[in-house]
Amino acid sequence: MLVDVVVPGLGESVKAAIVAKWLKNPGDAVAVDEPLVSLDSDKATVDVPSPSAGRLAEVVAKAGDELAIGALLARIEAGAAVAAPAPSPVAAVAPPIATEAKFGPAVRAAMAESGVAHSDVSATGAGGRVTRGDVERAVSSRAQPPPAPPVTTAVASEGEEIVPMSNIRRRIAARLVEAQQTAAILTTFNEVDMSAIMAVRERYQDRFVKKYGVKLGFMSFFVKAAIEALKAYPAANAEIRGNDIVYKKYYHVGVAVSGPRGLVVPVLRHADRLSFADTEKAIATFGEKARNNAITVDELSGGTFTLSNGGIFGSLMSTPILNPPQVAILGMHSIQKRPVVKDDQIVARPMMYLAVSYDHRLLDGREAVGFLVRIKECVEDPERVLLEV
Repeated sequence: MLVDVVVPGLGESVKAAIVAKWLKNPGDAVAVDEPLVSLDSDKATVDVPSPSAGRLAEVVAKAGDELAIGALLARIEAGAAVAAPAPSPVAAVAPPIATEAKFGPAVRAAMAESGVAHSDVSATGAGGRVTRGDVERAVSSRAQPPPAPPVTTAVASEGEEIVPMSNIRRRIAARLVEAQQTAAILTTFNEVDMSAIMAVRERYQDRFVKKYGVKLGFMSFFVKAAIEALKAYPAANAEIRGNDIVYKKYYHVGVAVSGPRGLVVPVLRHADRLSFADTEKAIATFGEKARNNAITVDELSGGTFTLSNGGIFGSLMSTPILNPPQVAILGMHSIQKRPVVKDDQIVARPMMYLAVSYDHRLLDGREAVGFLVRIKECVEDPERVLLEV
């Protein structure tokens, strides 16, 4: 029995993925949940596991193909106990022309119906057998002229190096442009005095580490402050779905973390139910997974609001881009001592610029400003978070 392997769902708003690399060759034995192929999306690189034990009978999509969610990747011959010899590198590039003995009855019928000659079909099935997919590809190649070789228009000048954009970078670029074109994005700014949080961290850091085994950082305070602001301004935790507004009654907060292939945004689910320690532990785990390319699709899906801390890279101020279908995102930045006026006195305080980008289709300026002010109030007076006032 042949079992289809398809492109899995990769999170909300992800409609396609690019085949990055095949980890198995046609004819190889595979176990249940053994990785078969790596896919690149604009959110992460994921490995697609085998849905059944057996043998990889047919590879339908090749590296570099961009496929929609649910598209066919390969077929597994379920229950096959012996793997056929792996094809040589040459065979993997140019499959052998099939001999008469490799055509089954169903394949012969398909060839007769389409008028494809035996010599036009290249076999990719286990043991050199011809599959219906081979026939379909032969029909397609006969109906369409071979694609022209890509034309390189960029010419390197002296001191330049031209490198093709990676698949995942192209997908990220396309998604960022799509976000800009499909939402009315505006950004509002404010600044926050970090003195109170820094004092709390200094006072309790040693006891916190001793009890929970993780440092008390700034992110847990901002997560809690954001949740209080989302409760006060529910539209910032909503989504535009067609002509409807969907208000989320849960708080799944995405936290941007850096990995070797760029930023990813894993989600703290029901963040309002997490303690400070739980939040810090989860963020630390996400950071480690991101560095090892081990973030899963489920961990990247379902966020209702996002925090992005460009300050860890030295950013003083920026305008974060929405993470669709979310309608708001908070950008955090570097902490710098600056002169501010307190009680009519000029004093030095550790200050951070904050930025909230929002979809003006759903949030008005007054709401967006009030939302950011609420975050500022909670950060500058952390007791408000604990008392929820």
